[in-house]
Amino acid sequence: MNLFRSEEHITAWLGGRNPGMTISISTLSALAHAWWGDRLDPAWQPRSKEKNQAILDSLGLTGPRWALA
Repeated sequence: MNLFRSEEHITAWLGGRNPGMTISISTLSALAHAWWGDRLDPAWQPRSKEKNQAILDSLGLTGPRWALA
């Protein structure tokens, strides 16, 4: 994972290569909070694959790359 401050910096860093997939830092932060935010709760239980998929879907992280196996 690489963090960049703008699309222009991504383009410059890539030097003409295909950028692949990018997400905003706000989406990354929302994902981190949704995915890991409850892990220190003493009553924490692992989530089902379906609940994890629902987190991704709720953040707009959809499509084959984001489909949990």
